[in-house]
Amino acid sequence: MKRVPLAAAIALALAFVAGAAWSDEPVKLRFAWTTVPGQLIAAFYQKPEMLKHYGKSYTVEPVYYKGSGPQITALAAGELDMALYAPAALAFTVENAGLKDVRVIGDGTRDGHGDYNSRKYMVLATSPIHRIEDLKGKVLATNSIAGAMDTAMRVLLHEHGLEDKRDYQVIELDFPNQFPALTAGKIDLASIPLPFSIAVEKTGKARTLFTLKDAMGESDMTIMTARASFIAAHRAALVDFFEDTQSVMRWFYDPANRAQALALVAAFTKRPVDSYADWLLTKKDDYRDPDIRPNLDAVQHDIDIEARMGLLKRRIDVKQYADLSLVDEAAKRHP
Repeated sequence: MKRVPLAAAIALALAFVAGAAWSDEPVKLRFAWTTVPGQLIAAFYQKPEMLKHYGKSYTVEPVYYKGSGPQITALAAGELDMALYAPAALAFTVENAGLKDVRVIGDGTRDGHGDYNSRKYMVLATSPIHRIEDLKGKVLATNSIAGAMDTAMRVLLHEHGLEDKRDYQVIELDFPNQFPALTAGKIDLASIPLPFSIAVEKTGKARTLFTLKDAMGESDMTIMTARASFIAAHRAALVDFFEDTQSVMRWFYDPANRAQALALVAAFTKRPVDSYADWLLTKKDDYRDPDIRPNLDAVQHDIDIEARMGLLKRRIDVKQYADLSLVDEAAKRHP
């Protein structure tokens, strides 16, 4: 056998050690968010000391996206590991982006659950618009075409005989810009979720014409998805991520911790704590499942409505694109 030169042997050993060290690095999870505190999970990682596994098996990079559509593109391009988007976006991911390996793995927020909050579609308090039919010929704002609020709006208008482009115009505006556009007369209807709806209602300058619940019933507003290949490669880290997320969700909802929880959200959003004090983590807020477990029946209900209306190419069976084993395994670790 030929002897390996000493320099080559050292280089080989160093490469082996470096490879081993690299494999021990925590997995960086690129996690999408659109609105906080609606998607509360994005604010959890400001205090990593609260998270048992953070920095060991995983870290998180919360990445802002305007809405559901851009997340589909990013997931397909490998620029995002976990999307947090509307149920309709799951169908678009499968059908339009061709990602047959996308899986629903967790939950974000639910709209209209019991007597919890439902997102609002608002007009000026002085507007002559009092019925859905009055929106004919008007300009309607959405944050993202094909997003949850956009889809629900189209569903309800369709049920009242109004169709996009034929009967009304839709423009895209970021949520913070919609109320200023409404008061300036640039739009006739604004799609306003929390926390913006609280501040808008306090001005007395706008009123709610309808809610998302009026259009869809109870909705699983945002679901968390990842690709099956990513899940298979990083399963242990994802279970640790969900264990930590479940723990912090419980901590946030413990009344004893509310002041600290509000301070964390305020720091993330760079808004005063007072802007959250009278509604966040109460029934004026969105509903969030403590185990981050999605309601697949609600997701299916949304997709069925959209498919029936022709907003989706076809109905998909949500359970074929779901893997709840991660959240379920993580939940078993809690007493």
